[in-house]
Amino acid sequence: MNRGAWLLERGERGNPATRLDGRRPGGAAWTSGNEVRPLVHGATYFAELLAGIRALRAGDLLLFTDWRGDPDERLDGPGTEIGTVLCRAAERGVLVKGLLWRSHLDGLHFSQEENRRFGEQLARAGGECLLDMRVRPGGSHHQKLVVLRHRDRPLLDVAYVGGIDLCHNRNDDAAHRGDRQSLPLASAYGPHPPWHDVQLALRGPVVGDVEAVFRERWEDPAPLSRSPLTRLRERTAHEDVSADPLPPQTPDPPPCGPHTVQLLRTYPNRLLRGYPFAPDGERSIARGYVKALARARSLVYLEDQYLWSPRVVAGFARALRSHPALRMIAVVPTVPEQDGWLTLPMNLIGRINALAELRAAAGDRVAVYGLENRAGTPVYVHAKVCVIDDIWACAGSDNVNLRSWTHDSELSCAVLDETPDPRPPAGGARVFARDLRLELMREHLDLGAGPGSGSGDGSGDRSGVPEAGAELCDPVAAFEAFAAAARALDAWYAEDRRGPRPPGRLRRYVPQELPPVRRFLARPLHRALVDPDGRPLGMRLRRTF
Repeated sequence: MNRGAWLLERGERGNPATRLDGRRPGGAAWTSGNEVRPLVHGATYFAELLAGIRALRAGDLLLFTDWRGDPDERLDGPGTEIGTVLCRAAERGVLVKGLLWRSHLDGLHFSQEENRRFGEQLARAGGECLLDMRVRPGGSHHQKLVVLRHRDRPLLDVAYVGGIDLCHNRNDDAAHRGDRQSLPLASAYGPHPPWHDVQLALRGPVVGDVEAVFRERWEDPAPLSRSPLTRLRERTAHEDVSADPLPPQTPDPPPCGPHTVQLLRTYPNRLLRGYPFAPDGERSIARGYVKALARARSLVYLEDQYLWSPRVVAGFARALRSHPALRMIAVVPTVPEQDGWLTLPMNLIGRINALAELRAAAGDRVAVYGLENRAGTPVYVHAKVCVIDDIWACAGSDNVNLRSWTHDSELSCAVLDETPDPRPPAGGARVFARDLRLELMREHLDLGAGPGSGSGDGSGDRSGVPEAGAELCDPVAAFEAFAAAARALDAWYAEDRRGPRPPGRLRRYVPQELPPVRRFLARPLHRALVDPDGRPLGMRLRRTF
């Protein structure tokens, strides 16, 4: 297949300073010969990560970045707290290095103390975890990656990239009863918020690319924080504020599969002192989406935490407007994560504006749904996944909103499969992208997981689809199946839940109604002070994508 038609060529990344596009002969902007597996749900990812860390030996390398880290989060039951597991690895001679966003004050509902505690615990065991505030004002480091390199066993090397942090709330499974180690969200989600998320497991040469992303950040010579107060506190508390040198990067693992992977990123054009690996920032996530969307013809399937900002959804709207047969399905949280008196309506306005842009372009060819579990509790959709025409698939840390595409650090993987999918309709479909979409759709329709699903059945064979749900290969049938399931469940609620609960977990997304006073106050504040992502207008970048 013509990979350059779907992926960014070397000059299209817009960031010649990165080492990513210069690592391979000929300067290829992607790696081929990889094996990519989607790990749907935190419980699936955490169990595999635990086994991988426990298999590391002295001299092996473990690298990770996170937006938030809770050292007491259990990967798979008592005694598997991530802090404990990483410390044990460091104590047996594994080189453990991490970067956590320093975060803002905990009083602002961020993670400063938890992230600091994580770093201190790891340092006592011989590892190193730095609190990284090398961001633009108001921004965050939002990348979520783990790299496991094996000194004498390169066939075992693996990298994990996606939306799942090593923290509370994430350890949920397909039943969506929520993580027992929970952080509060909006009251509608209950004491243990159900959580839907996706991580990718990557093997092959792309592991070297993910490691290079970590090394670029690790070797950034800028101070970890520019705040004089923070730097004074660091000196007073004797915090580790400088990165110890890493050993030279070893050769990439050998090819092992049919998947081409391109790493896409966001970095802002950092003020005063730019990133040496992205002196004017990088917008390759935004550019990658725009390029792929221009080729969309049948179905865009999206799962996203936000889906905000008309400027960001403009590429989706342009594709829908240009191709009358194109449909779009979006799965989003039913309720924003915060109940705040003004935060809630301002967040709702951000999504309402984006959906208005999409529906103006395509009307009822755009369908948006929320999820709930079998008990009727909304599921918080934290996944960041997009599948276009069952050919191009992307998953990572970025959301479809302005800050993810311009302002925070993000990391995603665009995946193309060399293997054509034999199931009709063909239309150029590839096995990986179609299987990923079908796996997610089957779950939301209560059709069960197919062979080799990322939901943890352990078979490892992603070559087929069970008879139930096979019709979903057709994009029109898939679009109608979602609509029918949501209609049935909405009708069941409207009829006071008479009779058995219909199968499926989909509810038609309808923005919450707001009291007139809150709506009246939110709109002018939203327009005057912030963009749809809640960031002051004065902090917008001078250039987007």
